[in-house]
Amino acid sequence: MNKVQLIFHHIFRFIWNLIFIISYPILASFGLLFIGVTYVFSLLSRFLNRLRPEGNKVVLKQSEWEDLPYSGELLEAKLIKQIVFGPAGFQFRRKDGVPSILSDFVFGKKVRVLEEGFLLEKWNSTDSKDLPDFDICLYDPDEDSLRSLTNIKCFDWHVSEKVENELCFKWFDGTQGGEVKVAI
Repeated sequence: MNKVQLIFHHIFRFIWNLIFIISYPILASFGLLFIGVTYVFSLLSRFLNRLRPEGNKVVLKQSEWEDLPYSGELLEAKLIKQIVFGPAGFQFRRKDGVPSILSDFVFGKKVRVLEEGFLLEKWNSTDSKDLPDFDICLYDPDEDSLRSLTNIKCFDWHVSEKVENELCFKWFDGTQGGEVKVAI
């Protein structure tokens, strides 16, 4: 380095060291102040927690059987599996006490009522990594039969139209959509 560069180098190094030496105690004091305030609030929280009465302890129960809306007082549902940030799986049974094929499977929350019966999401797996993978089934309560209509791999589906003995399902999985026509 030549002499002029060396002088500038020493001047800038001196200024940088001066800035660091002056600002370090200020930054360190803010850090210590933050730790102190956090410690004071922690002590306050512990103190207030001791003052609070214990109260009654809550015991989580298994979910109860509830009437399925729009089923004409025929079906009941019970929560079996709740996936975190995801769908819930239900077990269905007949309310009249008749043994049913429905008790062997786990179903999703979408239930559509048709003249022919109920459209249900029958889960093929309750493992969260395998979902969504379910069959759309038609349950005929008169014959207690569950007939698989189609397999869909997304939760966003609906019946777009019904023409005589044919249903048209539309689905969308976030990136692509589709349409499936099924004879009932």
